[in-house]
Amino acid sequence: MYEMRESQRPSNLQSPTRAHMKGNPMGMRRTQSNIINLAFDISTEDGKAGVQLTNAIVNGVSAGIGLRTVNGARKSAQIAMDVAALTDLRDAIVEILGEGEEV
Repeated sequence: MYEMRESQRPSNLQSPTRAHMKGNPMGMRRTQSNIINLAFDISTEDGKAGVQLTNAIVNGVSAGIGLRTVNGARKSAQIAMDVAALTDLRDAIVEILGEGEEV
C-alpha cells in the first residue's frame, strides 16, 4: 500500500498551520430551533369545505399565522394574518353567531 507523505501532498490538501489561520478564526456554531407547527382544520360535516388556520412557533415566538379556504380538493392561497386581524376576525364571528340571540 502506498502512503503519501506530508511533503508530497498538494498544497490545497495540507493541514493549515497557525500562520495560515491567523486573522481567520475558524469555529463551529451549533444552532437548535424548537419549531412547533399548529394547524386547525375547520370544516363542514361532510368535510368538503372549510378553512385552515396555521401557526408556526419558533423558539416560543409566533413566526406567522396563516388562513386559507378549502373547497373540495382545492385550497386557496394562504393569507398571512397578524394578531390584530385575527382578533377582528374573532369579534366578527362572535357577533355573527350572536345574531340570533338577544343582547
